[in-house]
Amino acid sequence: MLKKMLLPIIFLVLSYGFWLSPDFKTIAAGVAIFLFGMVALEEGFKAFSGGLLEKILEKSTNKLYKSISFGVVTTSIMQSSSLVSVLTISFLGAGLIGLYQGIGIILGANIGTTTGAWLMAGFGLKVKISAYAMPMLVFGVILLFQKAKALKSLGYVLVGLGFLFLGIHYMKEGFETFKDSVDLSSFGVPGFKGVIIFSLVGIFATLVMQSSHATLILTLAALAAGQITYENSLALTIGANIGTTITAILGSLSSNMDGKKLAGAHFIFNVLTGILAIFVIQQLEVLTDITSAFVGIADDDYTMKLAVFNTIFKVLGVVIFLPFINQLITLLEKVFKSEKFSTKLDEEVEGVKYLNDSILELPETAIIAITKETKHLYEVAFKIIANGILLKKKNILSSMSIEDVLNDEHTLKNMSVKHEYSLKVKEISGEILHYATQAQNSMNSEDIEKIYRLKLSNKYIVAAIKSTRHIEKNIKFYTKSKNEYIKEQYNIIRRNLVKLLRLIDSIDVMQDNDDIVMLLSKSKLHVKKYDMITNGTADDLIRKGFISNQMAISLMNDSTYAYEISRNLIEMAEEMFINKSDQKEHLIMDDEDINEIVL
Repeated sequence: MLKKMLLPIIFLVLSYGFWLSPDFKTIAAGVAIFLFGMVALEEGFKAFSGGLLEKILEKSTNKLYKSISFGVVTTSIMQSSSLVSVLTISFLGAGLIGLYQGIGIILGANIGTTTGAWLMAGFGLKVKISAYAMPMLVFGVILLFQKAKALKSLGYVLVGLGFLFLGIHYMKEGFETFKDSVDLSSFGVPGFKGVIIFSLVGIFATLVMQSSHATLILTLAALAAGQITYENSLALTIGANIGTTITAILGSLSSNMDGKKLAGAHFIFNVLTGILAIFVIQQLEVLTDITSAFVGIADDDYTMKLAVFNTIFKVLGVVIFLPFINQLITLLEKVFKSEKFSTKLDEEVEGVKYLNDSILELPETAIIAITKETKHLYEVAFKIIANGILLKKKNILSSMSIEDVLNDEHTLKNMSVKHEYSLKVKEISGEILHYATQAQNSMNSEDIEKIYRLKLSNKYIVAAIKSTRHIEKNIKFYTKSKNEYIKEQYNIIRRNLVKLLRLIDSIDVMQDNDDIVMLLSKSKLHVKKYDMITNGTADDLIRKGFISNQMAISLMNDSTYAYEISRNLIEMAEEMFINKSDQKEHLIMDDEDINEIVL
């Protein structure tokens, strides 16, 4: 309800402002141009991220100080803590980083925002910044019409910077002319009451503009024109820092539970440091005066002193907060418990772990998230297939001998592959296909090829489960048969599946592409060799009278299904683990090659 009312209120306030003073239009236009510049800048950096940020993340977030440094550097470059927060939530949701590293990046991003105030106070207000904006806009627009992704991304960055500079120019000019007709500083409120009021104004302004950076730049422009008092500008800065958490919260709404935890951490940190700053604002002001004097900033250079205050306030907040990160994570784990769904029988329903809407605008992150989710689907399928042939997943993945694995059977009476598929596979599989289709809309041909292979992997996993459903009943029946011959044949089916599942598990951690190709080719050969229809085992057992015709029919059908399970799992492994661009053609062994060898 509040969100619906906000837009009409903003329009009414702006319309009244335009009617009240023509100079107000210049300020509002400056803000609008500045915000549009931020949108263009964010668009450019999102496109530039194409794998670069993800690769840097792998090497630069394994330690807390590295995570904080990453947040500082990326925010300083992008000039948007909101963008860094949303990107971090996307990376966390995709499993690229953990919550601990994500909090470190958010803390660093808070420090990184201080660079914008320094640039504005030290450069933007002291030169005719519009002179730099015009060439950037011209070159940027030219680059926007290029087909190359890198050039187009650079175009967005230049256009964004151009509009940022132009917006700052109009805000500065607007306040300069506005003060001739209206003296806003007369509305200043001294003392603690003023701190509270202007902190709330800063929160509201950031909520409306969705950018603490824009609120801070607007504050600096007003301060430079003498339209607000220095004391009130400090409170506005605190309020802007609290208000910026709204963007992170909105960004987390479409994320998974980890993304919501990170947004919660961002909110708690900014709100608590903001409240603390409000109560010790006089002490911070004294510290700002001392620091400013030490670095040679004049007593009446309030814009530079505001930049100093902003830096001290945010750096101290991070320093105070650092020892309590583990306690914060514990609190967030309790507040944001994992989402669980249950049926009428109180059975847990498996859901997606890594997919969320925030990944869709980042092709490389989307591919990583969909890959992880496909592996998650395989983990679920592994357990279902193991249960379907009466074996325990933990035993298959252990160092137990295969015979010991076969002897330690599952005792689940009510478990069925069909039920497990409906409960745990359909949703994940459907979500993977949905996100894969959505993500490829913003991808190049190479990325689309990767997505296609992941879709195929998804298809093969589901097909393997469906084939398991067909052999489940006879596995349960004939592994308990008194006929040792039919019992042994069904155990051979199970034995071969255990070997294959173990092989795929080992391939997951292998690095050499050629070794993976060779192992999977050998697996194809093994599967074909032990297909009981191909090698005539069933016919031989019937001729010798060891099994009945009914047993033989069941065995031949189930041998076909077992072959389908194995073939689909091998096909899945080929799509998931083989780097096709690095694959040597002579190592590829298809079904035709295998038939020639076996037959």
